Amino acid sequence: MISVVLIGFGTIGKHLFTAFSDAKNANVVQVYNRTKSALSSIKSSVAATTNLSDLAKADVYIIATTDDAITTVSKQLTLKNKLIVHTSGSVGINQLANTNRKGSFYPLQTFSPDKKIDFKSVPICIEAENKTDFNLLHQLAKEISDNVQKISSEQRKALHLSAVFVNNFTNHLLYIGNEICKENNVPFSILSPLIKETINKLDSLQPFDAQTGPAKRGDTKTLERHLEQLQQETFKKIYSTISTSITDTYGKKL
Repeated sequence: MISVVLIGFGTIGKHLFTAFSDAKNANVVQVYNRTKSALSSIKSSVAATTNLSDLAKADVYIIATTDDAITTVSKQLTLKNKLIVHTSGSVGINQLANTNRKGSFYPLQTFSPDKKIDFKSVPICIEAENKTDFNLLHQLAKEISDNVQKISSEQRKALHLSAVFVNNFTNHLLYIGNEICKENNVPFSILSPLIKETINKLDSLQPFDAQTGPAKRGDTKTLERHLEQLQQETFKKIYSTISTSITDTYGKKL
């Protein structure tokens, strides 16, 4: 049984806690959070603390805080020569304090507080300084996921950057589309089949080959009409910037 201490009980920490609760050979023995109120939902069988100097003995300590807090928290730990990993996509393991062994345990997924996640399909990107620690992290990751990948800090940073484009930016574009629908009394749900097909066809096509639309065709009249329709200057800039990127990609001239 692999014992785990979770350091940080925000969105990712709570999702990991739920995932490990269903694992057969992994067990969260303690959860730390700097505020006591966040720990109120933890069942009584699991220890909870707001004191970093009072962490329980465990095989792996997972820092699931914000990216900016990772280095500070790792330096505040009184542990020595323990395996400390973080869940960040953009922070290298070299940002962890040198007093302990270092690694990463990065679930490549978007997490919302009240949206359940099937961790079995979530890629877990792991990294460690030595083979023994890597094997332990691999075993731990396999307890909650069927997709475990060996990813270096530099690769993980690239993945995180890519994830911002394909997830965060895409979601913002969906928000803009929703706003346009609301302004014109059109149900956003009518776009659901289009949104799903946009993603589903990537199972058989590369993004380059899947691109459609007026910018790819170099259809300047349609692009100009769309810009005239948009009321918000920020939306106009986004539309123009992305359209220019598409036309440049496919060798079109506006």
